[in-house]
Amino acid sequence: MRCRVIGAPVQDGASQLGCEMGPSALRTAGLITALAELGHDVSDRGTVIPPQPRSIRHGNRALKALPEIVAWTVALSAAAYEVSEGAMPIFLGGDHSLSAGTLAGIARRAAEAGRPLFVLWLDAHPDFHTLDTTASGNLHGVPLAYASGQPGFECFPALAARVEPERICVFGARSVDPAERAALTAQGVTVHDMRAIDEHGAAPLLRDFIARVEAGDGMLHVSLDVDFLDPEVAPAVGTTVPGGATLREAHLVMEMLSDSGLVTSLDIVELNPFLDERGRTAKLLVDLTASLMGRRIMDRPTRSY
Repeated sequence: MRCRVIGAPVQDGASQLGCEMGPSALRTAGLITALAELGHDVSDRGTVIPPQPRSIRHGNRALKALPEIVAWTVALSAAAYEVSEGAMPIFLGGDHSLSAGTLAGIARRAAEAGRPLFVLWLDAHPDFHTLDTTASGNLHGVPLAYASGQPGFECFPALAARVEPERICVFGARSVDPAERAALTAQGVTVHDMRAIDEHGAAPLLRDFIARVEAGDGMLHVSLDVDFLDPEVAPAVGTTVPGGATLREAHLVMEMLSDSGLVTSLDIVELNPFLDERGRTAKLLVDLTASLMGRRIMDRPTRSY
């Protein structure tokens, strides 16, 4: 497969500094080498650079870095559309606000191809706030609402195509604000929180969603937030929520996605190397990406006993 790796060192949407180092940490941890060793045609397209932010006013005074995030969204939407032509883009973040741009660009590409775009949101949070409902003002909490065409984003770039809410699956959620809960329910977004995963298992729930993508001849965008994982195995994130996916659950998700052959684009977000332990989380994200891209248990070097 042709893979195009793009750095998106956004940190303006998060509450803690450090995410801008995420792309470098993933490259240093061997992401490109891992993909090449699996036989993929990999090209590193460098780093997206946003335009100069313009002055923007909004009634919600809690909003932080709104002009900067709008500028990033403009740049990332254009970049995502460009690199998704005939290739699988892998966006290295950066906080989750970057997905406002990547989803906008990929949705435009899918619409032009005449195929529905589905989104698997692997995250402790659904990021379904609007600019009006966010109380924290941190804009890594709004990208899924923006990309699915929710109201209140007039100061953001107009969407060429939106992601239909019923084609979104939030997987692994365990921190959902009341406003988000109401909006998710009203819009028909599928949400499998960690209780559902505990009760039914990751495989049956994911299998159902994959079947929907396949039946619709859809393109599948996967957005992997570090806090999807339990902080015991992935500490390098500023939004830790206990009770996340285990190491094996995460690999199972990636292996099932790989088996499906449906994934056409990927975000890796919220890695904050400043909070990591000797690159532990970055290396784990590389391993998970390798699982998504075809590595199997039998391919992994293990200690002999």
